[in-house]
Amino acid sequence: MNWKQIPLGAYQTNCYILYNADKQCIIFDPGSEGDALNTFISQEEYKPLAIVLTHAHFDHIGAVDIVRDKWNIPVYIHELEKDWLANPSLNGSGRFPVGDLIKARDADKLLSNEKDLQIGPFSFKLLHTPGHSPGSLSFYVNDMNIVFAGDTLFSGSIGRTDLTEGSHEQLILSIKNKLLTLPEATAVLPGHGPATTVERERSSNPFL
Repeated sequence: MNWKQIPLGAYQTNCYILYNADKQCIIFDPGSEGDALNTFISQEEYKPLAIVLTHAHFDHIGAVDIVRDKWNIPVYIHELEKDWLANPSLNGSGRFPVGDLIKARDADKLLSNEKDLQIGPFSFKLLHTPGHSPGSLSFYVNDMNIVFAGDTLFSGSIGRTDLTEGSHEQLILSIKNKLLTLPEATAVLPGHGPATTVERERSSNPFL
């Protein structure tokens, strides 16, 4: 398996495509530029199986319906944010100057308990990492030693907690108890900016 990082939109939100040798793929956080993303997927001859959302802020969900409809695939999200996709007051697009309000249809699959998630040949360990938002999820891929961390942990920084139902205390607990307990060499793939590692953030992140 391998992955590609694709920054999208004004906020350069990282969309990730996790793919295998057969070109089957999972799409994480298609935040914007849906037509361009679909074109890229077609050109690379990927075969999408699902859209997986780390959380439901507007800059992570803006292209959900365009991509979902193109490939006829399900969307996964934590159940605590099932109402956020269609609600600009909750997903934040009613607060920021992003042009049109961002809305998407309901997710097809709701996630809740921390357990193993299997989508086709792809296996993930679900980590509930609230703080940036109540339903923030991180997805750990044991075979690759990577974690898709959304906006929970960044290279040298942490997620903001001043948005709807954010909590700084909860965020720090999520990072320390769920992410920094992963193997030191684990690659952390954040929602914005460059990838980092658990070891690097544990030893030098000034917010931790």
